[in-house]
Amino acid sequence: MARKKKAKRFRAVTAVKELAREQVGAPPAGKIVLEKKKKPEKHKPTLGKLLTETE
Repeated sequence: MARKKKAKRFRAVTAVKELAREQVGAPPAGKIVLEKKKKPEKHKPTLGKLLTETE
């Protein structure tokens, strides 16, 4: 005999989210943020670094 599936517990959070998705629509997909607070370099690049970057 096959086992019965266990009934999922009611969670208010999931119920509210489902209702919101029906009324408003799905939220936009997440976007990748590239280092907002990138610090500038402390020193000027050396001649060796400049030559390797141009190649």
